[in-house]
Amino acid sequence: MDPLLVIANRSAGSTDEENLAAALDTLRQQASVELCKTSRPDELDGVLHRAGSRRIVVAGGDGSLHAVLSALHRRNQLRDAVIGLIPLGTGNDLARAVGIPLDPEEAARALLSGRPQPMDLILDEVGGIVVNGVHVGAGAEASVRAAGLKKRLGRIGYPIGALRTALRPATVRVRVEVDGKVVRDLDDPVLQVAVGNGSSVGGGAELTPEAVPNDGMLDVMISRSTGPLARFLYAGRLGFATHHKRDDVTYLRGREVFVSGGPFHCSADGEIYGPETHRTWRVVPEAYQMVLPG
Repeated sequence: MDPLLVIANRSAGSTDEENLAAALDTLRQQASVELCKTSRPDELDGVLHRAGSRRIVVAGGDGSLHAVLSALHRRNQLRDAVIGLIPLGTGNDLARAVGIPLDPEEAARALLSGRPQPMDLILDEVGGIVVNGVHVGAGAEASVRAAGLKKRLGRIGYPIGALRTALRPATVRVRVEVDGKVVRDLDDPVLQVAVGNGSSVGGGAELTPEAVPNDGMLDVMISRSTGPLARFLYAGRLGFATHHKRDDVTYLRGREVFVSGGPFHCSADGEIYGPETHRTWRVVPEAYQMVLPG
């Protein structure tokens, strides 16, 4: 087995530390393992600088995976990288999409027996990457509202923000183009636009349920469920991953997506940015390799 460089978040909680220790014990039965903990981008760059030819294992969630792949992309090292994943996050949506076990010890065993497979990536026009998915509209605006409440109310701010958004969801007016073809214009507001490499967000909500992270395509979901009853029915079907079959939802696939209008916020791999007035996302097929269960 090739030597492994495991990168973990220094601020992980005690439960994650226990799970990480169990996964490391499993890995060390068959491989030489070095553990490095980071909390800042410069620390991560330093660790990657001395990674050499070792396989890099991310011990964390979608955010940790995003940080490592972003750093490798900036260093022009992503194409040659082989990435392993021990899911220790709250959502672990990419792990769900590719069949990596969510139990850390089982994930470590799958890493030892698995094989590298090519994986796609989403790239925007300013050089930023998206590993799993990005969405615009109600979900992103809920996160913005909740973040503002959290500053004043602490952890309880998030559920309050989510409840306020559910009662009075934000809608946006945007123009959506897929591979140069206009599929939605500014005439009517939309509830949500999602661009998926993986199928789920937020720990299992299958926003783009037919997305496959290594098929060279992006899945695009546009919800026009803006009325009170429509929102209720849309949310109910979202729980069963059948929302994309509603008459007021457009679901299609392509290689490049351009969204303009707004302004709007974006939620990319759980990170919020904006407000924006335009954004382009395109798929980069086979951008890196990830060790997947055999």
